[in-house]
Amino acid sequence: MFRFFICFVAGIGAGLGTGFAGMSAAAVISPMLITFLGFPAYEAVGIALASDVLASAVSAYTYGKNKNLDIRNGLVMMAAVLAFTLIGSFVASLVPNTTMGSFSVFMTLLLGIKFIARPVMTTKEAMDKVSGRRRIIQSAASGSIVGFICGFIGAGGGMMMLLLLTSVLGYELKTAVGTSVFIMAFTAFTGAASHFAIGGIPDLWCLFFCVGSTLLWARIAAKFANKASAITLNRATGVVLVILGTAILTVKYCA
Repeated sequence: MFRFFICFVAGIGAGLGTGFAGMSAAAVISPMLITFLGFPAYEAVGIALASDVLASAVSAYTYGKNKNLDIRNGLVMMAAVLAFTLIGSFVASLVPNTTMGSFSVFMTLLLGIKFIARPVMTTKEAMDKVSGRRRIIQSAASGSIVGFICGFIGAGGGMMMLLLLTSVLGYELKTAVGTSVFIMAFTAFTGAASHFAIGGIPDLWCLFFCVGSTLLWARIAAKFANKASAITLNRATGVVLVILGTAILTVKYCA
């Protein structure tokens, strides 16, 4: 019963983070499985990435259905993310004792505060004024930055993508989240497959409940997000990120 409760609660946090802000489930599920259930870190990350796959896919479908998804530039950014993740991982292997394990947690908290204090109010009309060529270049450059940092420190992908999509590429928030979860579905699948291939099949019971809970709450969050106004979505996203960031920090350092 305790295992079910932890997996379900972890899925709630991960699903809300994914559906509202394109946040990786690994930022929520991994620390909870490690802290409360004693999972090895590698297995916990594998379960979290597997939970990300369907949650991100169903969120991307919901955003795409509501015309809040940029597939063309999303594919360009995804290719750059995957390529530079490999480069970042290689560089990290050459630099001993380099770790920034709390990077994504602090980014989650700060980004939440940013959405509350300075909401993203860009419109689709403003987005359409940017030339296609410039957008592709921006997508490739941003994907390269996200991929390298993810590969180098092993965290921060979802949050960094959202930050760059809204701040650098000038996306309105719904399209930014929709594009982010579209990319995350593929990157999470790649990560989960490699984890299971190397580390073997994880605890199927926990895998099932984490995937199910994350999928359910991501679907609920994505449906709400696509119906909400821009200011409401900014505030809801900010509150969710602040709560999740605070909760993860508490789990990591106080449990």
